[in-house]
Amino acid sequence: MRNINLAIDLKSVTEPTKTRQRKLSTKPIHPFRVLVQKEVSDQVRSWKFVILLAIIALTCLGSLYTSLSNIGHAIKPNDPDAEFLFLKLFTLTDGSLPSYTVFISFLGPLLGISLGFDAINSERNRGTLSRVMAQPIHRDYLINAKFMASLIVISVLFFALGFLVMGLGMTIIGIQPTAEEFWRIVFFIVLSIFYVAFWLNLSIFFSVRFKQAATSALAGIAVWLFFSVFFVMIINLINKASMPSPYAAPAFIMGHEHLMLNLTRISPSTLFSEATSTMLMPSVRSLGPLTVQQVQGAIPSPLPLGQSLLLVWPQVTGLIAATVVCFALSYVSFMRREIRSR
Repeated sequence: MRNINLAIDLKSVTEPTKTRQRKLSTKPIHPFRVLVQKEVSDQVRSWKFVILLAIIALTCLGSLYTSLSNIGHAIKPNDPDAEFLFLKLFTLTDGSLPSYTVFISFLGPLLGISLGFDAINSERNRGTLSRVMAQPIHRDYLINAKFMASLIVISVLFFALGFLVMGLGMTIIGIQPTAEEFWRIVFFIVLSIFYVAFWLNLSIFFSVRFKQAATSALAGIAVWLFFSVFFVMIINLINKASMPSPYAAPAFIMGHEHLMLNLTRISPSTLFSEATSTMLMPSVRSLGPLTVQQVQGAIPSPLPLGQSLLLVWPQVTGLIAATVVCFALSYVSFMRREIRSR
């Protein structure tokens, strides 16, 4: 009789657990999560991502080798950044290879463009867009999942590369980063993700507007080339044509310098370059022209992390605003687009 009661008690304990497990196993997955998982799987398995991953990894390892080979010469008596030796792994170069930050600013836009240039038009050309939209899901789930999946891939890649550089640096030079150096590197990685997200959203917008993937890819590369090469030339021509006389009033000359600097900040690469140089070089105390009166008496000491964040806050908000505007344009264009198979 006692064994029977024990069996009944065990059944009463195990039965709710089995029922709960059965309910959990049969719980439907949210459609947005399914779309994100599918897009992440497609991005990681694509050859374009594998090729760009290999190029970025090789260039980052090459820049790390260059910085490690010359880090002994980077220690100078009067260098205000001497106490931030670990940050020099990301900025140091001897001229043979660019630094890690330069490689990210150059290859990051290509990564964003490659992940988004065929996001929508390839689905339309294959006839799978109308099939996906025929499912009982919201229409904006698709474009949101495209952006979210690519952003997850970019974030994982950049954090992995950044922590790889930190780990190899600690192993080879035997110095651990301080807490401030660690958070400066983390903020640099977050800035890089926002920078690449801008180019990703721009390429997604082109993939919504243009029917052919080649056209949207060329449009994205053309915009990248314009801001990387030709925009600086145009600004130099404007500066040369509007250069004030050396005998002009100091206030007029200072206003002209501020105007030229603000024009260069239209380019996302300029915003990214100013923000990353300030975060990885704490001795940067200003991002604009200064008068002799402003420089006189200043102590050449590094800025704390909070002051560096305040200094780059306009550049960070500019990058985020440009990213949000591009995503809003692609979102509105996709929602108003008629979907039909070819």
